[in-house]
Amino acid sequence: MKLFIASIRILAAAFVVCCIAYPLAVWGFGRVVAPDSAEGRLIRTADGTVVGSRLIAQAFASPRYFWPRPSAVDYNAAGAGGSNLNPSGEKLRARGEEIVARYGATPERPLPADLATASGAGLDPHISREAADYQVERIAAARGLSPEQVRGVLGSGLVNVLEANLALDAISSRE
Repeated sequence: MKLFIASIRILAAAFVVCCIAYPLAVWGFGRVVAPDSAEGRLIRTADGTVVGSRLIAQAFASPRYFWPRPSAVDYNAAGAGGSNLNPSGEKLRARGEEIVARYGATPERPLPADLATASGAGLDPHISREAADYQVERIAAARGLSPEQVRGVLGSGLVNVLEANLALDAISSRE
């Protein structure tokens, strides 16, 4: 019986250390060292409403917005992962044809690879500058802006789709 009670005490101590103390210590350290990252790099409006995260893609379907990379998990962060579709299979081909048609890509104006393919987790919030430039004309026409105004929100390098779309909304609200 003594051995059983000692085992229960060790189990309880291990539980407290591994399941309570350690996670709280790591979370607390993260909040002190990098508070923005520890909270998921959330993007908030001026009134504090959370509109998304800089780390996880969101679906945008309106022609007024930049569209992100395709997602095999419908942008659900709880189920991150690839599609595991066969590269020579009919389902992947049909999905690719649908994407190419959605963008109106042609042999003369081919679709950038990152707009046609999902990332490994299906949640990549960024697109290449080339992929963003590919969408500028559609967005400018839908918003009644000049292509230069739309390109003005892009910066250089990778484009965070949510941040670019929020910048577009800010420009449109001033117009």
